[in-house]
Amino acid sequence: MRHANLCRAHAVIHWLRDSADPLPDTRVALGAGSDVPGLLAAGGGLTPQRLAEAYAKGVFPWYSAGQPVLWWSPDPRMVLLTDEFKLSRSLRKTVQRFARSAGCEVRIDSAFRSVIRACAGAPRAGQDGTWIVPEMIEAYCAWHALGRVHSVETWIDGELAGGLYGVSLGRVFFGESMFSHRTDASKIALAALVCFCRAHSMPMIDCQQHTGHLESMGARQLSRTEFEARLAPVLAAPDVIDWTYDLRMWRYLNPPAAEESGP
Repeated sequence: MRHANLCRAHAVIHWLRDSADPLPDTRVALGAGSDVPGLLAAGGGLTPQRLAEAYAKGVFPWYSAGQPVLWWSPDPRMVLLTDEFKLSRSLRKTVQRFARSAGCEVRIDSAFRSVIRACAGAPRAGQDGTWIVPEMIEAYCAWHALGRVHSVETWIDGELAGGLYGVSLGRVFFGESMFSHRTDASKIALAALVCFCRAHSMPMIDCQQHTGHLESMGARQLSRTEFEARLAPVLAAPDVIDWTYDLRMWRYLNPPAAEESGP
């Protein structure tokens, strides 16, 4: 889930001339010594077919208004293994209280466009503007209509309070962005996503880039080589067909006590 500012590219990279031009091998992405480490290619548009090709290779688009589409394969890669998810004791109580409160519910895909637009408008520390540009919104809404992109939503008293969205292929979820209109609403959505993933034998949520917030919840960095090795088998697994949140899934929130942290 991306939060960092996008730098300008100062190196020669592979240019995708049209939608039929394949993405290059991820090993040619710019390295740690570059101004833009992880940048793989530019151009090529944002069709569902291009997005499917990219995510199947562990590649994602990220760019700002006025730039061409930029394709990234960072090394290392931030990943949340769902059996390593952590909640502080205080947040665990918040989630448990939410789960049993009248008027509080988790929905999936009931307001996808509202979620992605809210993510685009969410303020980010140190950022001016958003990478979720109008072209990006329309591309992911089109892919959502094809069943590949999903929103996990926190609702309180009939209002959308927070949520997240991302891409699902096989048994992996590629997290894109999240937002909150109420305190901890996006964290509740993330906890619900972890429960959903555990219930459907989805071992990995791709978080793309490091943040201290995600690290505090159990995410960690993997080398590109290890990330791609872990990605291959879960991509080959059958897709999850039923994207509905059942209240019984909250029982998957309870890992061993050793996973809890903080006050």
